[in-house]
Amino acid sequence: MAIIVQKYGGSSVGTPEKIKNVANTVVNKVKAGNSLVVVVSAMGDTTDDLIALARQITDNPDKRELDALLSTGEMMSCALLAMAIKDLGYDAISYTAYQIGIKTSGQYGKSLIDDINAERMKKSLDEGKIIIAAGFQGINDEGDITTLGRGGSDTTAVAIAVKLNGVCEIYTDVDGIYSVDPRKYKDAKKLYEIDYEEMLELSSLGAQVMHSRSIELAQKYNIPVYVGLSNSDIKGTVIKGVDSMNLESKPVTGLATSDEDAAITVTNINNDINVIANLFEKIAEKRVNVDMISQTAPVSGKVNISFTVPKVDLKDCLAILKSYFNEETKVDIDENITKFSIVGIGMKTTSGVVAKMLKLFKENNIGVKMITTSEIRITCAIKQEDKMKTINVVAKEFNL
Repeated sequence: MAIIVQKYGGSSVGTPEKIKNVANTVVNKVKAGNSLVVVVSAMGDTTDDLIALARQITDNPDKRELDALLSTGEMMSCALLAMAIKDLGYDAISYTAYQIGIKTSGQYGKSLIDDINAERMKKSLDEGKIIIAAGFQGINDEGDITTLGRGGSDTTAVAIAVKLNGVCEIYTDVDGIYSVDPRKYKDAKKLYEIDYEEMLELSSLGAQVMHSRSIELAQKYNIPVYVGLSNSDIKGTVIKGVDSMNLESKPVTGLATSDEDAAITVTNINNDINVIANLFEKIAEKRVNVDMISQTAPVSGKVNISFTVPKVDLKDCLAILKSYFNEETKVDIDENITKFSIVGIGMKTTSGVVAKMLKLFKENNIGVKMITTSEIRITCAIKQEDKMKTINVVAKEFNL
């Protein structure tokens, strides 16, 4: 009997009627002879509503208390779905992170899963129960509730699948993963298979279908992940290892954009690797994710460094810079950037992809503020107002 771990996002459980639909889908899977663990997100916009509620109390909510507040959204979804399944005559039980031992570490608001004590879940499955587990949350060493950050329920589902040696299915409001966000490019093509590496890059670069940490976990333990539309028979996308895929694929698989970052340029820094290394160590201590980094050649012993950070971490980053540098050092902030990225395993064996993309930029008067590359990714920082034009010309050129 297979163990299936399903995850349903907030849009899939956004109303009582949708919760009842999910309950029917789950019961049909059980009728087919499967054991089910269902991970749920908070209903609809509940998380955003709770954040807004906290900000009505204070402009700077305490992070521990905010996590305690936000975790209630998933608890509500769990209980309601368990009620709906029981109403259909099947035994279901809802569990919070504490009840199934999801142990976390790190900062409030973006903690990491260290381990899961799966014994209680195994016992419930052996008893024939359908488990409804709260996503997005865990318990740290102090016994406090922590949250995993946006999209954390994906990571919860994959982690449970790892511990139970099950398969993982992610259900959302889209019918799979596309080469381009179909809301931004109407001719986007559905990808029926995608490699872990490609999906990880796309997720970390702005594609919002999957949480990047969940892909890292799935890749580490070789857990295939199915992504599809809730309560539908439409074929979705399987994320899996490259060994079982067609390597003779086109060089670019997909593109992603993100408006969630700001570029910081620090000018007139001493050309001393110790100074630069210490700066980024201090930023890392705050768990700020630095992405694109570029440095000028030294002039008179001085260099300029540019890098991008999430806008939500900009305040913390600027505080570090202010304490670290003297008045001679100038810090410029550019929040008018879009990170535009193309991704594809085929780039490993195909030359000229960068040249082709930059030629498109030149022909369409698209300015590039920063550029970084890896074996399977090219990322450019462009003006936000150029985003839609860039998506259209690049997607058309690379047949995405």
